Amino acid sequence: MSEHKHEHGHSHEHGHEHGHEHHHEHHHGHGAECACGHEHGDGCGCGHDHGREHEKNELIATAVCMAVSVALVAAGALIPMPAALKLALYLAAYFLVGREVIATAVNNIVHGEWFDENFLMAVATVGAFAVGEWAEAVAVMIFYNIGETLQDMAVAKSRASIAGLMDIRPEFARVVRGAAEEVLAPERVEVGDVVRVKPGERVPLDCVVVSGEGSVDASALTGESIPVMARPGTPLASGSVAMSGLLDCRVTSVFAESTVQKILQLVSESGEKKAKAEKFITRFSKVYTPAVMGLAALIAVVPPLFFGLDTFFSWFYRGLIFLVVSCPCALVISIPVSFLGGIGGAAKNGILVKGGDVIDRLRAPAAVVFDKTGTLTQGKFSVRGVRCASGADEAELLRAAAVCERNSNHPIALSIRAYCASSDDGEEIVSLEEKAGFGLIVKTASHTYAAGNAKLMEHIGVAPAQEDAREGTVTHVACDGRFLGTLTIADEVKPGAKEAIDELRALGVQHCYMLTGDSEATAKRVAEAVGLDGYRAQLLPHEKVAAYEELTDGLGGVSLYTGDGINDAPLLARADIGVAMGGVGSDAAIEAADLVLMTDEPGKLASAVRIARHTHAIVRENIIFALGVKGVVLVLAAFGYTPMWLAIFADVGVALLAVANAARAVRVHG
Repeated sequence: MSEHKHEHGHSHEHGHEHGHEHHHEHHHGHGAECACGHEHGDGCGCGHDHGREHEKNELIATAVCMAVSVALVAAGALIPMPAALKLALYLAAYFLVGREVIATAVNNIVHGEWFDENFLMAVATVGAFAVGEWAEAVAVMIFYNIGETLQDMAVAKSRASIAGLMDIRPEFARVVRGAAEEVLAPERVEVGDVVRVKPGERVPLDCVVVSGEGSVDASALTGESIPVMARPGTPLASGSVAMSGLLDCRVTSVFAESTVQKILQLVSESGEKKAKAEKFITRFSKVYTPAVMGLAALIAVVPPLFFGLDTFFSWFYRGLIFLVVSCPCALVISIPVSFLGGIGGAAKNGILVKGGDVIDRLRAPAAVVFDKTGTLTQGKFSVRGVRCASGADEAELLRAAAVCERNSNHPIALSIRAYCASSDDGEEIVSLEEKAGFGLIVKTASHTYAAGNAKLMEHIGVAPAQEDAREGTVTHVACDGRFLGTLTIADEVKPGAKEAIDELRALGVQHCYMLTGDSEATAKRVAEAVGLDGYRAQLLPHEKVAAYEELTDGLGGVSLYTGDGINDAPLLARADIGVAMGGVGSDAAIEAADLVLMTDEPGKLASAVRIARHTHAIVRENIIFALGVKGVVLVLAAFGYTPMWLAIFADVGVALLAVANAARAVRVHG
């Protein structure tokens, strides 16, 4: 029964999509997918535990196979026995540690994917058996498996560090039933239930405090270490921790739609997208693998033609070593780990990134385009002025405004509702007509009211007043075709917004723009206050996409769009990188975005760019290091100075060093 907002496009004079947002309950069926990506029925309390247990079991099984394989090789090397028995031992040992590599290579060949590290390993080790180097063939597979296992452990540790950062999933909820408490799984709690949160416990679901006072730590969600004071009426996000005080809170959304579940889902999905650097490695391997195989074939075949066929086995062996050394496992492992670390580092700073591709593209934005309300401004509106038309009184104006805005939860409408609360006599609404981008026409049994911008007044044949919109948003109100007056609602620029623009410019962002539905005067005031290069005003939702394309086309780089509302969702999905405000942002905006700023601070954009650059530097270091070392060892292998066991050991060592370097990505401060 989550709340989904549906915009009614009620636009004020300076065109902010006043979007009346009615909340409708939406039932989600059973079998909702939990953050770990597996489907469960109601009451799924697994978190990521089953995935970690599976990884642990796989590591144990691999370790046992390697231990048995080493024992078999040792027996074959140390105990005198017939050659046939010794070969059987080596084959058994080889099967234990190499079966997955061989099976993967065969499966890839069947599907037309020849050139990868599994194919290289299979060819090299089978060739080693062919020339009688049984022990080295098994040793190569053992070393390879040791390296892969250590790398898997490093990846698991990196994932665990991120999971630890985001380990915010509440385990239970104390539901208040009269004078008693009932401990339930968060999934079983319904909207409207009252849950009790004691000091030290996590807030189980998104809720609003109804009684009690205390401090709440939301650092796991926002990255901010300063606790916030919770009082009756304060909204709390699931995953926050109560520091002091006993809080009774009314649940506002089911667990499947709660803040904590959305965050966990974002993190679990973050590794599914490949970044451009990773795709480069994939493309590179398709050229690299056949090239090194061709060189290995030349090493094995050409020299014996000049030095005599009796040297064939020696050169053939060198060719096999060349193949083993050429395996690009260091690149294949370290680059995804680097991006995973960058995602984790961003999460530590209250920035949620949906994929490695976002980290890769974020490092050098050419332009940043902002929405206004809730992004550059606080989005906290209050009525600053009431002007009555000739012949109308203030009580009539406020009563009409209250009726029109009664069912809206938009910040502008909420400010009008709060201001006009005492004027609302509860007159029953018979019908409500939405004029997208203009406003609302509301009919009761005795009157027809209208509230919106000047264009709405003109549409219904009412002459609006001439007003100065520089002071804020102007809402025009009419009743039965008679103009009653206006309400002026003001919004303030966010603290730090100008500094955020300055930081972006210092990082090389050359173009900073703003798109808004607000009036020209208001848009100009905000743009000048924060130091933007330009803006587009009085835009309807669909016009924002066209304006974005007009501003960013031809800039030759990645462009970001930052917004928070439902009307921003199409543009967040269209932009090269969409950035949503996680605190004030709508569900649609957060889902459409590539990156979520949990603190709603524009300054976090500069932090995200710095984190992306740090991560990309690590990726570049790993690529240069791995290819450099590999090139040296390949040359040595071609001239016979590298035995096979040392070649694979060097390759594994490079991979581990690259993974260790990649782990630095998670330890970054924005």
